[in-house]
Amino acid sequence: MIRITKEFKFEMAHALHGYDGLCKNIHGHSYRLSVTIKGSVKNEKGHVKDGMVMDFGILKEIVKPDIVDKYDHSLVLNANSPHANIDLSAFDKVFYLPYQPTSENLVMDFASIIKSKIPNHLILCKVVLSETATSFAEWNIEDNH
Repeated sequence: MIRITKEFKFEMAHALHGYDGLCKNIHGHSYRLSVTIKGSVKNEKGHVKDGMVMDFGILKEIVKPDIVDKYDHSLVLNANSPHANIDLSAFDKVFYLPYQPTSENLVMDFASIIKSKIPNHLILCKVVLSETATSFAEWNIEDNH
């Protein structure tokens, strides 16, 4: 088994309703998302994917539309908070999630999305969401059997 990782970057704003610090205000982050999968290396001489666990381009096609492209330059708020009552109709990309948009909750959600889309012969091992250069949340298969 070999693990491969692809990294993605996107910009996103959020606010944490009821939080006791500065993050209760709308603010943004330059997020980095790392996705690690594992599987057997294809060993088929002459096959265009020979020597690969998965084409990185296919992993990109899985992650970009429903996560990176969706949330890049968006505002994400908790749908169960008073923030949902603010008129933000002037903005194109506002998402109201059914949970507090913390890195921890987002990384669990992203892992679920990715797991549902990768081929059955591969295993999603790890998803890491960094909201700053020094702060990240990690979903790991070892903790989620």
